[in-house]
Amino acid sequence: MFQGATALNLDAKGRLAVPTRYRDALQSGETGKQVLTAHPHRCVLLYPEPAWEPIRVRIMGFSSFDAQTSLWKRLLVGFAEEVELDASGRLLISPELRKFASFEKQVMMVGQGSHFEIWSQEAWEKQLDLLSTGSDKAPPGMENFAL
Repeated sequence: MFQGATALNLDAKGRLAVPTRYRDALQSGETGKQVLTAHPHRCVLLYPEPAWEPIRVRIMGFSSFDAQTSLWKRLLVGFAEEVELDASGRLLISPELRKFASFEKQVMMVGQGSHFEIWSQEAWEKQLDLLSTGSDKAPPGMENFAL
């Protein structure tokens, strides 16, 4: 399970040094590869390949005649790329994904259970601001949730 939020820096080539505590889990599966893709909220998703595969299969089942599902398919599958950690535990984030998510140097890697979200520092701060400007009402499905 991937959890926690970590501030990281991209190097000049667009590589992200994955924290050591997550490397083995990200390399799970036969190939040891990971998948990076775009998310509609303008962050990048990082999955171990085995966790991404059922999602990819489901997305590929979307109708190509429906404009909305085609848009999501173009985004999620169109930006998807297989990557591997290098010997130093770094992932190269493509220029296309860096541009899509407005990555500069500082990013946040945020655990989401089966995967990570990677946010530009500015976009992450906007996400946190939404918490303080939102209503007190819980989102649908969380009405009876307690901490």
